[in-house]
Amino acid sequence: MIPPSPLTNFPLLGHWVKLSEKNNLIFFSGRVELGQGNTTALVMMIADELDVLPSSIHLETARTDLTPNEGITAGSMSITIGGVALRWVASALKYQILEIASKQLKTQPSNLYVQSGCIYQKGKKTELYLSDTFYKIDFNRKIIDDVHLKSFEERQKSFPNINRIDLKSRLVDAPFIQDIAFDGMLYGAPVHPPSTYHQLVKIDLASLKDRPGVVKIVKNGSFLGIIANSFYHARNAAIWARSNGIWKSTLTDPVDHFQKLKCSNNVLDTIIESKDIRKNSGKWFETSVSRPFIYHGSIGPAAAIAKFEDEEILIYSHSQGVFQLRQAIANVLQKKEDQICIIHRPNSGCYGHNGADDAAFDAVLMAKSVPGKFLKVIWSRFDEFHTSPMGAAMVTKSRALLSSDKRVIAFDVEVNSTPHTNRPSSKIPNLRAASYLSKPIVSVRTPDVPLERGGGADRNASPSYDIDSLRVRKRIEYDTPYRTSALRSLGAYCNVIANETLFDKIAKELNVDPIKFRLEHVSDPRSKEILERLADERLSDTYNTSDDGTGWGLGFARYKGSGGYCGVMIKVNIDETVQVTDAISVCDVGEAISKDGIKNQIEGGIIQSISWTLKESVPVDGFSATAETWTDYPILKFSEIPNLRTILINRPAEKPLGAGEISQGPTGAAIVNAINNAIGIQVTELPITRDAIIAKLHSVT
Repeated sequence: MIPPSPLTNFPLLGHWVKLSEKNNLIFFSGRVELGQGNTTALVMMIADELDVLPSSIHLETARTDLTPNEGITAGSMSITIGGVALRWVASALKYQILEIASKQLKTQPSNLYVQSGCIYQKGKKTELYLSDTFYKIDFNRKIIDDVHLKSFEERQKSFPNINRIDLKSRLVDAPFIQDIAFDGMLYGAPVHPPSTYHQLVKIDLASLKDRPGVVKIVKNGSFLGIIANSFYHARNAAIWARSNGIWKSTLTDPVDHFQKLKCSNNVLDTIIESKDIRKNSGKWFETSVSRPFIYHGSIGPAAAIAKFEDEEILIYSHSQGVFQLRQAIANVLQKKEDQICIIHRPNSGCYGHNGADDAAFDAVLMAKSVPGKFLKVIWSRFDEFHTSPMGAAMVTKSRALLSSDKRVIAFDVEVNSTPHTNRPSSKIPNLRAASYLSKPIVSVRTPDVPLERGGGADRNASPSYDIDSLRVRKRIEYDTPYRTSALRSLGAYCNVIANETLFDKIAKELNVDPIKFRLEHVSDPRSKEILERLADERLSDTYNTSDDGTGWGLGFARYKGSGGYCGVMIKVNIDETVQVTDAISVCDVGEAISKDGIKNQIEGGIIQSISWTLKESVPVDGFSATAETWTDYPILKFSEIPNLRTILINRPAEKPLGAGEISQGPTGAAIVNAINNAIGIQVTELPITRDAIIAKLHSVT
């Protein structure tokens, strides 16, 4: 067996589990809980392998002073990598426990087993409990030397599903950063420049210091931070400073960067080229799909708490990568990493690189001037819309060659995109305020995510079908004043829409059923089952309709070409606006650990994708984003959420594949195809608003 990658750098049992002073085991994971329910699944995997109840497991997650560094929690890898690593840890731990117990009971380890925390011998309960063996555990042993994993037939017999372990706390307690309070805590508010090209020229610091409740002003270059005795006073002083400061931009002429992206003629990088697509003969079909800049759209803005004391820095953050954030802050401040401790605490859901890291650095810069005091920063909605990284704008052009026997034999994909990755790291801090300082550390061009790690702009650019000749090329456009970075599914959302709408376009030209046409291009039995299940569902009254303005559409993809499978079928009703009334999904993520958690992730992705596809677009003016409130950036309302039906194909004998990002692309494609089915036009410039439909109708008449 090949060990999970985290065990390479953290091979010892003691890296993952320790004994508390009260003789209890504490497990550790470098993964963070972002509201997706992954800690519930991780606890289930530990408990199942160890043969104890989930309620007996204590799991510490994502803090740089205790847990292993497992990288950034992203890309649906919490279970596929992090969970599998903990399964190995639990297996090795149980092996040691039975070894210790066998010596006490004077028998062979093979004669013993664990059940609900008790040790049994040949079907009879002994007097030993697991806790009786803890004091003899050797935490310096290598995990790979002791691992004896359960077979899939032995797994999840006692608790095939459990309730979310963090849900009660989130509903009735106060676990969020915004809720945390310390005695004597101060509040900080950054005053961010209007754009990445602006510098602070002048500000009346004396008048700012005299604002009500202000304790201290922190200025370093163009970084301006206000420390006050309440959030209310800090926020109001920041509003005053933003209005009364004088800013100068080095960018003098506005540029339509989205149009520039569409028309770019920069050199294309060839990512995949199998055979020569130009040698084939037949008829070419093509489509082009564009996505604007979009926000994370979290209801709660970025927040952090920091404290400087005796050259040590303590930070509470909702970063997706606490270790990477620590590296970046240490780099900028020229401190040793072990002088900085970052503890993850929850905030509003995160879907990639949002403002969490930047808010943490804002807090650090201000807390440095009030040593010994906790300082909390909560961004305003203005900060969130003007400062946090946005999802990359994209244009994907897909071409397909249809042979004389009505098969797609070649596919050619060209992707233009702004960057999908500008996360902080040890070598590239990429912290917004670091570029404001008197000695600035400016963000540099970060390479796109390589295809072997799932790809970035080119993620899912390869269609999920059997195609003989394939070429994928991409170009990344870096020169833009809008900071973009990772947002849920990266390039997969736009690329799946392009490829799936192209398949529908060909099926419509041939006058063949779109599901049948797809089935003719797949040999993978798991893909076939997804499509066949959707074909069965389409026969129901929900989708079997011919009403005017009503249509259904399909989208399908295997995420990253190696992750979870997802097919989505959407029904729309078009009147004054487009309304998604029903959404059904069929998904295969291999071994399903927490079925409720998986369904929540899939359905959350569907809802988010509906919002992206029909509503979301960042307003820009050629210099910066111009949105200030939710009125400027509408998102899907609760009243607009469709009827949802999620069918999960559980394959306990297969490895887990992850579910967090598999439904966004198929949902977007299904909406575009449903609109085409309803009114006969394919609208591929997103979002599909009323104005976009009218413009498309005018262009085809």
